[in-house]
Amino acid sequence: MPGETDRLRRLRGLFRPRPLHPAQVISLAFATAGIVGTVLLMLPISRSGPGGTGFTDALFHATSAICVTGLSAVDTAEHWTGFGQAVLLVLVQVGGLGIMTFASILGLVVARRLGLRTRLQTTQESGIVDQGDLRRLLWGVARISLKVEILVAIALTLRWWLGYDERFVDALWLGVFHAVAAFNNAGFALWSDNLMGFVSDPFICLPIAVAVILGGLGFPVLMELRRQFRWSIWWTINTKIVISVSIALLVSSTIAITALEWSNPATLGQLDPAGRLLAGFFQAVNTRTAGFNSVDTAELNPATWFLMDALMFIGGGPAGTGGGIKVTTFAVLLLIVYAEIRGEGAVNVFGKRLPRSAQRQAITVAALAFTVISVATGLLMVIEGLDLDRSLFEAISAFTTTGLSAGVTGTLSDASKYVLVFLMFAGRLGPITLASAIALRSSNRLYEYPKERPIIG
Repeated sequence: MPGETDRLRRLRGLFRPRPLHPAQVISLAFATAGIVGTVLLMLPISRSGPGGTGFTDALFHATSAICVTGLSAVDTAEHWTGFGQAVLLVLVQVGGLGIMTFASILGLVVARRLGLRTRLQTTQESGIVDQGDLRRLLWGVARISLKVEILVAIALTLRWWLGYDERFVDALWLGVFHAVAAFNNAGFALWSDNLMGFVSDPFICLPIAVAVILGGLGFPVLMELRRQFRWSIWWTINTKIVISVSIALLVSSTIAITALEWSNPATLGQLDPAGRLLAGFFQAVNTRTAGFNSVDTAELNPATWFLMDALMFIGGGPAGTGGGIKVTTFAVLLLIVYAEIRGEGAVNVFGKRLPRSAQRQAITVAALAFTVISVATGLLMVIEGLDLDRSLFEAISAFTTTGLSAGVTGTLSDASKYVLVFLMFAGRLGPITLASAIALRSSNRLYEYPKERPIIG
């Protein structure tokens, strides 16, 4: 009967699974990679001591690696075997490129083509707008990552081999591990004190700093600089904002951190002037995006912690390996305030007018990030009884996937570790992506309410 056929067709439509939104696919992909990493890290072969690693610590470190954070609740050098460290390294590399970006690159290598759904998911994750250039951009991402990591790995390998009498095989492993971790802005190091043993060595600190800076700029900026480095007049507004704000933040934060810690005997005060400048620069570079430390972060002055909170919150460039709300978001917020103070109706920068949608998105990202960090900070204070300085520092470091610690990560309870796991996951995906992944559908209102202005301020 025709009526029965129609009813059956409608019933099939009700029970047919709906395709997932690209943001949901990305969230599930990161979660799946984290679960796989957790299982691998729980294996006895991953731990140098007897038995395997507990679920909580394995989940914490797998999330920290896939979200390119670098926070560690155990000693990376002593707790994990070579296999466990290799698992962390693979997770960092995959997480730094992005799950869908990594899968798309593999698809191009194997099948040399991408399906429409894969294109949509990859553009959602990477922030690429023009799908027509997706293949070229993906190859560009792969080439840039390999070139930077190989060059930095060579420099580090030679230094540890010739300067510290490491066996060539050991020096090679150290060079590769730290080069990948640096470019992907994950602060994992194969020493118990991170990189404090090399605080005055420019041949270790500077290559790592360069890799961190390049990874933090973002792939769109790196590819544009490669094409037309000398023709800044043709740079996109994104590149101009990222470059100018990054330079300003790097210079100002280097001066501020060095000045604040200059006489602190527990950090820079024990070094000669050249060593203090190098350590201040290295810490300024890593505070915004990576998480390596060449001085004891737990011994920094409270004023330095407060400054680093702000730097971590800002983070790196969009579509890169860094975290935070991104320098472009920070710049747009400043421009909105500046335009409002001047009474201007539009927000302009570098001879261009910013669309209102970009302004709303910047405000939304900052507001959501502030809310999540505030709630998490309160939870850490309640659960652990920590003071505000350390709780805020740990929460911001986790959410912005920076990886620095105020010296309390290893002492946290399981409940607090789960809070940080959520922060790292949410921070890597981004507040808007995570919110859109949770929402089942989007709706457009077909009507508007009448306007009425409240009193502001």
